[in-house]
Amino acid sequence: MKRCTRIVKKESFGEFEEGLPMDVPRGHFAVYVGENRTRYIVPISYLGNPQFQSLLQQAEEEFGFDHGSGLSIPCDEEVFESEVV
Repeated sequence: MKRCTRIVKKESFGEFEEGLPMDVPRGHFAVYVGENRTRYIVPISYLGNPQFQSLLQQAEEEFGFDHGSGLSIPCDEEVFESEVV
């Protein structure tokens, strides 16, 4: 994986406090990518990134946003890392 300070691939989940994961810093959110649903911590600023917006549109078309299992991005990890990072 390419190292980048703006995006973090997480292998494990942190503790939860008041329903929110403690390992997600302020100004970031978690997404799940690929068949293995690898968890990434992404800065909120990525919401303005055209490539990320395209992935969100694909996610909405494939899963909708009311499926209750976290924001899933329907692409391979390699594609996610190369297009977003």
